[in-house]
Amino acid sequence: MGIISVEQADHLYWLGRYTERVYSTLRYYFNKFDTMIDEVIDSYQAFCESIDIPNIYTSREDFFKRYPFDAGNPDSIISNLNRAYDNAIVLRESIGSETLSYIQLAIYGMNKASMSQSPLIDLQYIMDCLLSFWGIVDDQIDSEQVRNMIKAGKRIERIDIYARLGVSGAELAREVRRMVPRVERSGLIYNKENLEQLKALVTAYDLDYYTIVSKVESII
Repeated sequence: MGIISVEQADHLYWLGRYTERVYSTLRYYFNKFDTMIDEVIDSYQAFCESIDIPNIYTSREDFFKRYPFDAGNPDSIISNLNRAYDNAIVLRESIGSETLSYIQLAIYGMNKASMSQSPLIDLQYIMDCLLSFWGIVDDQIDSEQVRNMIKAGKRIERIDIYARLGVSGAELAREVRRMVPRVERSGLIYNKENLEQLKALVTAYDLDYYTIVSKVESII
């Protein structure tokens, strides 16, 4: 493609962020689901706190139903997937119909999972669709800049979520190393000072997760 407009760049960046948000929160939901099923004391409140969303749920069962599937809840998984689709649909010419189709398949899968008696099986399909989306981005999109804008958003979102979840410094440092070249080659306007500070923050002996989130959120 030719010159990328500011509006297109914004859509590409947020396409990366929202698809990663869906994928990472689904992984976390999977990891916590069995524990929450078997526990005596509900911990969905702690789940909400860990990813910094309001606890609007009335019970564990309400959380299991509404957090993945309630399109009226702006923090739900389906709401973030819909935002990914909203960005992807206006980028059809930039990313191609086949790339867009994997976001559409993920939405169909979410609708199916919402009516399933075994939703985790169908939610695994959503994760597979998103992995296929990332694969087709590499395989079908010729523009390196387009790929880098999407993946800059992806990497920034992953670091944001991982810092909120309190993952290890080694894991955060690995993600920052993967993020930096994407941001630098994307053509997006970014804050170089915050980028350098982030590199130092994730290698510090005592991790300041709050500041890490603040810095990564203000890179672009």
